Amino acid sequence: MTKQDAAGMTRRQLYEAQQRKRSIRIAATSTALVIAAIVVLVPLTPGWEKVKRSFFNWDTLVDTFPKLLDAFLINIMIFAWSAPAIAVLGLLIALARDAKSPALFPLRIFGAAFTDVFRGVPVILTVYLIGFGIPGLGLPRPWNSPYIWGSLALILTYSAYVAEIFRSGIDSVHHSQRSAALSLGLSERQVMRDVVLPQAVRNVVPSQMNMLIALQKDVSLLSFIGPVEIFRQAGVFKSLLANFTPYVGAAIIFLIVTVPATRYADYLMARQMRERR
Repeated sequence: MTKQDAAGMTRRQLYEAQQRKRSIRIAATSTALVIAAIVVLVPLTPGWEKVKRSFFNWDTLVDTFPKLLDAFLINIMIFAWSAPAIAVLGLLIALARDAKSPALFPLRIFGAAFTDVFRGVPVILTVYLIGFGIPGLGLPRPWNSPYIWGSLALILTYSAYVAEIFRSGIDSVHHSQRSAALSLGLSERQVMRDVVLPQAVRNVVPSQMNMLIALQKDVSLLSFIGPVEIFRQAGVFKSLLANFTPYVGAAIIFLIVTVPATRYADYLMARQMRERR
């Protein structure tokens, strides 16, 4: 019995394994060379010492990092109540756009108009218009809170994008499955609830993960209308200390949260592609 047979691998599989190992070695070597070049060459630039003091001051980072973490809790809080509302509203808008009955045509028009408006207006502009406009009506506390109306701006904007992702998932379910379910006596409502939606939601999970990552970052846009979250807190420290290191600290915190989520979204997409193949 040959070595390949003992390992349970054909010649083709053995060749592909060797190629993968070779690719990994090349990638590791090139990455190490690039990192080494950055570490060696960047400190040789004329303005490196000034940049280091302004952006990479270790003492400033240590002093401000705990308070930046406390401010990041505001980001998490806004994200925590916005994400479920976005998922629900986005799904409702997607269902409205997918309505088949002629009597529900106004809902289809509303869904299309909603997605066109809130996908067409920049997020920051929506935050300004809602975050400053509605409290300007003179509402009593707590209804004039920027936390409420800033969150609403994010919910409306992201719901438009999430609705389109849900709609693409609904369209990805083959029409024959609807026809088969209808032939078994299920109503349109039952078909959507029991046949189409379970598959559609599963198909769009990776894309929705990417939207969650984007939402976590865009929560910082609310700092422009008042909430003292991590970005605004970093700006306060920058003004007090005349140093940009707090912004680097804020970036580190965002990376700690978003990089694992991004890798998990990539894993879900890769798994979905494998299953389809």
